[in-house]
Amino acid sequence: MSEIYNELEALKAAILTEKAAMDFYKFGATKMVDEHACRTFEILAKDELHHARMFYDVYSGKDLPPFDELMAAPPDTESDWWKALQKIILGNFDEQRALELAIDQEEALEKSLRATAAQISDPKIRDIYLANAGSTHGHAQLVTEDLKALFGQSR
Repeated sequence: MSEIYNELEALKAAILTEKAAMDFYKFGATKMVDEHACRTFEILAKDELHHARMFYDVYSGKDLPPFDELMAAPPDTESDWWKALQKIILGNFDEQRALELAIDQEEALEKSLRATAAQISDPKIRDIYLANAGSTHGHAQLVTEDLKALFGQSR
């Protein structure tokens, strides 16, 4: 039973993390001046919504509201994603720092997804984690390309 509980808790955490990432990108896009960076953040917000849906669809817990209602809820201001973005906004928003933060957040998320996947026994659920980790890796690469195009640097 504890294995199921852990997988349920991991799935719930993944859903909420993906929502936090979506909120990060949606809000960040409103602060971007560069049209390409803004569009990248909008695309990533949609991707994060899709990731959340993948996790939600296999979540068997009954403690979350319907998916659309959950995704429309206000941002979790206690999430790591939101707190990191707010630090940049409070310190005079800087697109370069926002892009660098997005890379850091995506790299950390990929690492977390892969570590969790290694502990999941259900192959279907593990595959969802790994698919999202791969997509998350692609997110970091996309934002790195934007950083290089806009500021002539990569990380």
